[in-house]
Amino acid sequence: MDWYYYIALAAILSQLLFLVQTFNNYRYTLVKYKKKRSWHQLRTVIIVPCKGLDSAFHKNITSLFNQDYENYLLWFVVAEKSDPAYDELCKLKNQLSQNSKAREVKIFLAGKVGDGQKQSADNEQPTTRYACSQKIHNLLHCYERISDDIDALAFADSDICVRTDWLSHLVWHLRLSRIGATSGYRWFIPRRNNPASLALSVMNAKVAQLLGNTRFNQAWGGSMAIRVDVFREIGLDKIWPKTISDDLSLSHAVKKAGKKVEFVPACLVASYESTTWPKLFEFAHRQFLITRVTAPRTWWFGLVGSLYSILGLWAGSAFAIYAAVKSSSIDYQLLILLAVPVSFFAGGLASAILRQKMISRLLEKDWPKLKLACAADILFFWAWSILLLFLIISSAVGRTICWRGTRYKLLGPSETIIVSG
Repeated sequence: MDWYYYIALAAILSQLLFLVQTFNNYRYTLVKYKKKRSWHQLRTVIIVPCKGLDSAFHKNITSLFNQDYENYLLWFVVAEKSDPAYDELCKLKNQLSQNSKAREVKIFLAGKVGDGQKQSADNEQPTTRYACSQKIHNLLHCYERISDDIDALAFADSDICVRTDWLSHLVWHLRLSRIGATSGYRWFIPRRNNPASLALSVMNAKVAQLLGNTRFNQAWGGSMAIRVDVFREIGLDKIWPKTISDDLSLSHAVKKAGKKVEFVPACLVASYESTTWPKLFEFAHRQFLITRVTAPRTWWFGLVGSLYSILGLWAGSAFAIYAAVKSSSIDYQLLILLAVPVSFFAGGLASAILRQKMISRLLEKDWPKLKLACAADILFFWAWSILLLFLIISSAVGRTICWRGTRYKLLGPSETIIVSG
């Protein structure tokens, strides 16, 4: 048997292994998300950085006030009073605080992280100013104000809507010393069913499906928690002031310390968004570029994995068709070649069905809004893989991003320049 038949057999086997792992993640998620977590010992502060008014802002913030947790503080932080989120947060605080179990609700003003460039003493040439992102600046502003009785830090983005037991699940696993941090993830629910919004939901779903009971998990900053003593032990208070990514830097530091990032299925949260093609490309380019600079191994894994799945289906199909045309009869070697594209197609289809079936259980109330995205995923999973690969490749060059009105230049994992904003 020629060498390329062995490659074909390896490709088929790899697809079977990947599908087994996908099913394990699916089963793990459905078992864990229904658990009841009533252990509320850790005194926890939820820190919510805000900039501008996200879609469903009122609904998202209200869900954080409604946590069924007896020992938590709720802190919001914006850069300036002029931010539209500030007045809205003040209104919501007055409306919701009395009926919330949060023992304290505060709204902080962190100030701008920097103007990107600072004039020298003689006012001639500007000198470069290195800084973290505005989001991390806001988070650190709150961290520096925690009291000694705070046990854990929970982080939430203002564009997520959470379950009432979100914090209970997020904090539960922090009782174990081997767990360095816990994390959920987001699931985009289209506010409009235009093609770009459907693409955003589907491609994000493909990433969410990779999370499970595995050491390869990455924390996501919009829904994550860490004990204060671990935060200090791994030196995040020294790492964050020099980086742009809160979650990727946290994940790296946690794993470097020999601890695990625990994925918590119940903390997979809804994010109500709609987008356009230009905004989708900008968002994806920013996310993948940050990953390439901050966590290059993760970026390469995404690139190689996407390229492999596309080549397995399309190049495998072309090679199998060519072999079938040239062959005078059907034998086991030809069947092996034909099995390659079939296994990749079946694997992609099965994965799409599993992730959509999973989210129909986790976000049952939002499922009616996701039905069109579900159909788009299952029917066109092969097309979204091509688009995802294109977006990853587009982030292979350049180091400048625009994030919520501020332009940053990423010089390295711990070196960032604020260009403007």
